[in-house]
Amino acid sequence: MKRVFKSFFLIINYKTLVITILSVVSTYVCFHLGLTAKFPDMLVGVAIVFPVVFSIGSAYNRRETALQRLSDFKGHAIAIYYATRDWTTNKESDLPERTRKLVNDLTQLMKGMFTSSQRHEWHDNEVKIYSLFSSLSALTMELRNLGVQSGEISRVSQYVSKMIIAFDNLKIIHAYRTPVTLRAYSKVFIYIFPIIYGPYFASTFHDYSAHLEYVMPVLYSFILVSLDNIQDHLEHPFDEVGEDDIRIDEQEIVELMK
Repeated sequence: MKRVFKSFFLIINYKTLVITILSVVSTYVCFHLGLTAKFPDMLVGVAIVFPVVFSIGSAYNRRETALQRLSDFKGHAIAIYYATRDWTTNKESDLPERTRKLVNDLTQLMKGMFTSSQRHEWHDNEVKIYSLFSSLSALTMELRNLGVQSGEISRVSQYVSKMIIAFDNLKIIHAYRTPVTLRAYSKVFIYIFPIIYGPYFASTFHDYSAHLEYVMPVLYSFILVSLDNIQDHLEHPFDEVGEDDIRIDEQEIVELMK
């Protein structure tokens, strides 16, 4: 039940209340001034609902792709650890432990990059990540001195390469989101639509029973702003704010390396 309430208040927030109040005020003023008009209902779907639903679908697909790339990163990291643990002739080597530490450092730094809003730190953190990838690549070459054949070392090197590709895909998903112009268009219409539709809502007053005149402006405001809030939470899948966000858990990965 607590989770349900948390999810509810993520989509119903102060913006919903502000737009609802403005919509009701606009409808009240229009009714008492005699400003009524029969605007077409289809305008809502064409101008607002369709672009917002498209944005939500696009953000959801981007999140699903990010989950796949995170799985690639995690799977290849664990495969490298297993190689350093199981393929060597010297089982007393510290190579597996060093691999665990490198993967942990990589995951922590990657999590910090994707959850931080400090864009000026991005370049420095990216340089650090590639430095850690370089250390991981150099570490795999030590397998040669521990009895691992060249073909198997080549395979481990490919695992490192696939981790780098997975990280770069995650970075692109983080940086490039729904087109800014489409988001700006949707937000403008979502926030002004319930207000400028005041004459339309006022024209429907006689269609409802007493005390139900303001149901339509309230419903329109709640629905449209809630859709926008859903899209906002899906837009940034790594910020760990929404219920559907991706949570990068470095401890989970390291705990599997035993």
